[in-house]
Amino acid sequence: MKRIAAFMVLVALSFAVSMPVQARTTTSEDTRQSRSAAKQQQKMNKQASKKQRKAMKKAAKAQRKAQKASRHAG
Repeated sequence: MKRIAAFMVLVALSFAVSMPVQARTTTSEDTRQSRSAAKQQQKMNKQASKKQRKAMKKAAKAQRKAQKASRHAG
């Protein structure tokens, strides 16, 4: 009877100890995933910024060309 009780206590303790380890693993995975998501978001922002700079440069070039054409036309 004492052996069964001791075994039950041992099982309960091992279960209680294993829970925080599992929680820590989940936390580290969450941290890794959030870091990965942040990196992906940063990459998307950088690409969008590059496209915006390119569009603004193209618009400025078109504006200069239009001004030049209007000076020569008049």
